[in-house]
Formats: sequence, structure tokens, C-alpha cells
Amino acid sequence: MRVVNRIDPSLYLQNQQTRGTGSNSLGKDDFLKILMAQIKNQNPLDPMKDKEFISQMTQFSSLEQMTNMSQSFQAFTESQSLPPVIQYSHLIGKEVSYPVYDQETGFVDRIETGMVQSVNQKDGQTHLELGNGGLVGVGEITKVSETDQSIEDAENDVETNG
Repeated sequence: MRVVNRIDPSLYLQNQQTRGTGSNSLGKDDFLKILMAQIKNQNPLDPMKDKEFISQMTQFSSLEQMTNMSQSFQAFTESQSLPPVIQYSHLIGKEVSYPVYDQETGFVDRIETGMVQSVNQKDGQTHLELGNGGLVGVGEITKVSETDQSIEDAENDVETNG
């Protein structure tokens, strides 16, 4: 009679690689499988207490709700993160006011206005290109208003459609 003292590790490793889902984290299905295996294989003379079972199911329910909430929040965050160019594109055609600083003192010298022609993004900064040729950072805007032309267009639309 021949006794085998050694297990071939290559067979064990091959079986290990094909067994799992490829993920190191446990999901809700894995949790339910473990819980069902625990219930099936419990000692019939000392069964799992009701409190333990309810506690584990509560933990599972909480985990599932947190996972769902996390996924929903991630989807919401992705839907809200618009590129700055698109985020500020509604300012095109609007009149914006912005401070002009005195070069010597660094204090606000005056407030100027200009009509936004386009929105530009360069080096991580978003700027508004104005009709007067100026370039203003979006953080410098102090006021946004309708231009006289856009008000006239709106009034004409009301007269034509009304």
C-alpha cells in the first residue's frame, strides 16, 4: 500500500484561481451564501440563537442599504460634475460686471461691464471673453444681467408669439 504524503500545489493553485469571481471583496450574494451555509451546518444540539440570526440579517440589510446609497450618490455626483466651460456657457450673451484694479495700489479702481462672447478654459482656469476684448476670470464677476439687446429680443418674442 502506497501512502501519499504530499499534495501537488499546482493543482491547488489552479483550483483556487478558477473558483472565485476575481474580486477580493465580499458582496451581498457572498454574505447570503455564508449565512445559509452557517444555518445548514449548525450544530443541531446547539442551534444558532434567534438574536444572532436577526442581528446578522440586520447587519446585512444595513450593508445593502449603504451600498445602494453609495452607488446612487456616485451616480448623482457624476451627473452634477459638468466641465466649467459648459457650466458657465449660460453667461454667453449676458452682461457681466467686474472690478478693475489699480496697478499701483492693488485696490479696486472702478467697475466695468462687458457682454460675454465666449467661455474659455486654459490651465485649469475658466475665463469669459468679452465683446470689448477683455478676458475676465469667472471668480471676478460681481454682477450678471441681461443686455439691452436680449431684453429687446425677449419683448419681440412676446409680441410675436402673444
